[in-house]
Amino acid sequence: MNRRHFLQSGALGALSLHAFPHHLFASTTKKYGTDKITLGPRKIQLSRLAMGTGTHGGRGSSNQTRKLGYRGVAELFRAGYDQGVNFWDSADQYGSHTYLREALKTVPREKVVILTKTNAITAAGVKADIDRFRKEIGVDYIDILLMHKMEDADWNVKMKGPMDVISEAQDRGIVRSHGTSCHTLAALKTAAVEPWVEIDLARINPAKVAMDADPETVLSVLRQMKKAGKGVIGMKILGQGVLRDKADECLQFALAAECVDCFTIGSESRAEMEDLLRKIPAAGTRG
Repeated sequence: MNRRHFLQSGALGALSLHAFPHHLFASTTKKYGTDKITLGPRKIQLSRLAMGTGTHGGRGSSNQTRKLGYRGVAELFRAGYDQGVNFWDSADQYGSHTYLREALKTVPREKVVILTKTNAITAAGVKADIDRFRKEIGVDYIDILLMHKMEDADWNVKMKGPMDVISEAQDRGIVRSHGTSCHTLAALKTAAVEPWVEIDLARINPAKVAMDADPETVLSVLRQMKKAGKGVIGMKILGQGVLRDKADECLQFALAAECVDCFTIGSESRAEMEDLLRKIPAAGTRG
């Protein structure tokens, strides 16, 4: 049984990961969380691993903000930066913008890539968000701005106003690249063919936990995105923590997917972050 047949057979599940066929997914090249990746048509340089801030995030907080506080998040991000992780993932609904501002007190702005997401659904709302986000983070520009949690198949029609505002912000130099995060297969398929989307944040893991469809179906859409020249960031790599005890298998799966440029995982301590950095090169090449 090859990789594709294994995925299509439905043999993979959260409870069957103990039998994960490592040899089908192992890479011939060792990959590191600190590898510098060129993402999307704007060729943004960032680390393979992103420092996530949205573990169980919503309503203005997350595990990172609740458990670590300003000082803890800043120290965690500085530790990641010192070890080569320069990609910071945030969102308005996580309430993490001001925590990034605290982290930037000891890290040069131009040395990190900051991604955030807006939930606004009107042109005026998105315009206000862009201005507010920059103030909250304490920056002049946002590297990657995503329209968050697209679900409708025709989101690109409904969101034309917000898309135009973000494109204008890009023309003004206050947004470097833009795209979507998708939470249904229909929305993901639209993102794959919509020219406006430069970068997509996609849910992917080998056990179909918190995903839009089975792994092979999602991967087929992500391959289409990559063929179109878009950048792909993976999320839910550990299934919102459900697959935390299967991190090696999940990391191997993500690292083997050539259509996934990089991925975000929210560590809740320096020890967790450093454990990920150790696991990534080991998982990618184990047979």
